[in-house]
Amino acid sequence: MTGKGDDPVERLKSLADVEVEAFNERVREEADVIRDHVDAGTFDNEQVTTGLEYEFYAVDSETGHLRRIPRSLLGCVGFDRELGLHNAELNSAVHPFTGRGIDAVRADVTAKVDALQRRAAEDGIRVVSDGMWTIGPAEGSTEDYLTEATREEGLTLGINVSNGVRYHGFASVDDERMIASRIDVPGARIQADSAGPVSLTTSIQPHYQPRRAADLPKYHRIATRLAGPLLALAVNSPFLPPALYDDPGPDRELLVSDGYAEHRIPVYEQMMNPSGRDRKVKFPGDFETLSEVIDRIASDPVLVPADIEAEGRFDDEFVHFRHKHGSYWRWVRPVFDGATAGSASARIEFRPIAGQPTMSDSVAVLAAFGGAMRGLGERDHPIVDLPWKRAEENFYAAARDGLDADMTWITADGAETTETERLYDDLFAAATTGLEEHGCTADQIAAALSPLRSRVETGRTPAAWKRSAVDVALDEGATPAEAVRSAQRAYVRLQRQTLYDDSLCDWPDPEAVVLA
Repeated sequence: MTGKGDDPVERLKSLADVEVEAFNERVREEADVIRDHVDAGTFDNEQVTTGLEYEFYAVDSETGHLRRIPRSLLGCVGFDRELGLHNAELNSAVHPFTGRGIDAVRADVTAKVDALQRRAAEDGIRVVSDGMWTIGPAEGSTEDYLTEATREEGLTLGINVSNGVRYHGFASVDDERMIASRIDVPGARIQADSAGPVSLTTSIQPHYQPRRAADLPKYHRIATRLAGPLLALAVNSPFLPPALYDDPGPDRELLVSDGYAEHRIPVYEQMMNPSGRDRKVKFPGDFETLSEVIDRIASDPVLVPADIEAEGRFDDEFVHFRHKHGSYWRWVRPVFDGATAGSASARIEFRPIAGQPTMSDSVAVLAAFGGAMRGLGERDHPIVDLPWKRAEENFYAAARDGLDADMTWITADGAETTETERLYDDLFAAATTGLEEHGCTADQIAAALSPLRSRVETGRTPAAWKRSAVDVALDEGATPAEAVRSAQRAYVRLQRQTLYDDSLCDWPDPEAVVLA
């Protein structure tokens, strides 16, 4: 990319010289290169594969306050920076989607996270798997931390945003391509002119790569029908940091029953969608053909055009297309990449899911997602005929209400249902079938899906556990702000004890933890 060293101002200034139409023309040309590789079978593979992206935030080991991650820690194997200076992202290796492959993803992620935790402990830091942090830094206000920015030569640079040109460029290119500046959720409004507030959120992103790239439209359609039900099971950000709520602050009703079960969805959408323009973060429409998949990415509005120099990778043949794809922020999205032609990947990224309480919970989502993708796809399950509008409604209802959401499903026998139990019985049956066909044993399937089955049986999602913890603290006389912080510290304490070997269904009731 053009620019001078690591100076974000100089690098951003260089973007002003990039002609948008010239950039888009290169993207269109590279889209044709991808089509040629699809026709040649470059993106086809002998087996279905999977992988996991996993985001974390850092807290002080003793106090629970948000901490920036020292640059040295990001040198730990498998980790990279994310948007906020308190964030780290882990990418697992690619593994076959089999029973042993799922176990390998878990072992891969566990080994890398454990190594990072041990190194971070030397600096008094713990990294947390969660949907949204709620205890801000010890110094300064939470709002200032998220919104503070410097302005140089017409550019906006978030103070606590990582030194990556794309992170700052979202807010600094020109008015035609700026991100939004306002978040408005029940009880809270946040103003910012940088991407800083998005660093409230953290996620896991399971990947599913089918054998044939031409099947992406089919699996994309299935993933969007799964999005609402799987999101409802995994909601994990029912609160914002208390200081971000409007005066006089949140009350019991807002915290326990009235806010979003998954604030990550509206925060990300409202902050990153350009004001008055086509939304970039949204529930995606269906594709009929692979060419349409490629065209839709190529024609998506560009936020940060760039002139990029190839570095010798296979996917540098379409490096500008990949750059544009970096701001193609759909909740389910197709991806084309690969360092070599032999490792070329055409896959589905499943992006709605917040970070989960434990590794078992995260792997359960990956297994349910991948198993259901095959179990629904290979048997022409009638859920693929659920109208897109219903699937979209399911998704946003799940973000708001979790397992209490009104969602519509079509079962294997073609019956439409809104009953939660019937929906998940059918979904887990499909996931079980798909996992069997991927070579998983009965014991592996039972272990993988057990954490999610328990959530349906008990109604206890991560968000529901946190709300119960706040309720307990309020009953004991805590203020709403104190109750949120108490629940968060209890969550982190339990995760410290259970991250690698247990799941949310093994956690005690909040009364036994919050009052400890």
